[in-house]
Order: sequence, then C-alpha cells, then structure tokens
Amino acid sequence: MTKHSLFQYPGGADPKLMNPLVLAYIGDAVYELAVRQHLASRANFRPNQLHKQATRYVSAKAQALALERWQPVLTEEEADVVRRGRNAKSGTSPKNTDILVYRHSTALECLVGYLYCLGREDRLSQLINLSLGMEGGESPSTDELQHDRRRD
Repeated sequence: MTKHSLFQYPGGADPKLMNPLVLAYIGDAVYELAVRQHLASRANFRPNQLHKQATRYVSAKAQALALERWQPVLTEEEADVVRRGRNAKSGTSPKNTDILVYRHSTALECLVGYLYCLGREDRLSQLINLSLGMEGGESPSTDELQHDRRRD
C-alpha cells in the first residue's frame, strides 16, 4: 500500500488486487471524513446539526447521485474500479434503499478507497469536491444550512 498523508501504515496489499468491499470499507470512512471536514468548515453548528447535514451527502442515495456526477470525468482505470465495486457481492441486503442505489453507493466508496490507498489525494479531492459542490456542482448553500439549523 502506498503511503498517504493522513495515516502512515506500512505494507498492505496492492489496491489493484484488493477486494472491492475492503476498498469500499476504507472509502466509506474517507468520504465521511471529507464531508465532516467540509461541513465543519462552513458554519458553526452543534454536532447533531452537523450529523443531519452530513447525511445529505453520505446516504446511499446521495452517494449514488454523486457517482452519477463523477461518471463523465472518470478515467478508464477509475471506471473499472467503479464496476468492480458495483458488482461486488456483499452478502447483505440494504436496509433503507433499493439494491441498485446500494451498489452504486458501494461503487463510489470503492473508488474513494482505491484512490486513497494509492495515495492519489489530488484526484480524490477533485472528485469529492464535485460531490460537495465546490467545483461547479450544487450543494446546500450556507443559507440553506442556516435555514435547516433554525428548524432544529
């Protein structure tokens, strides 16, 4: 495994050979951390409000939509990783969404884990920024977040 800036753990398998569900496991944590960091930088919310806002990005449905946004800019290699993640059989069924949405969410997490394990933080940031609306995409504005905050 290539060293990356967040954590420095030696060894590990080549990400190209890793089980896609293991990559998704890692990608889930990395994506969640990126979303939390983004939200924490935008406004001064209480933790329960941050959690509510985070679910707008990290739910299976939101991740499937983010993957749609990413599709046109993926390289062939990245599209192959997405296919591997989408086609991986987890052995569990989703609780709150349909299986197709769940598989697309897993595919996004798989790609995030793959890029993270390869140490491709710049590319990972580009894609995550698309999800967060930081590069021409749409995400909840600070005004929308403030409105949601007032309802709490």
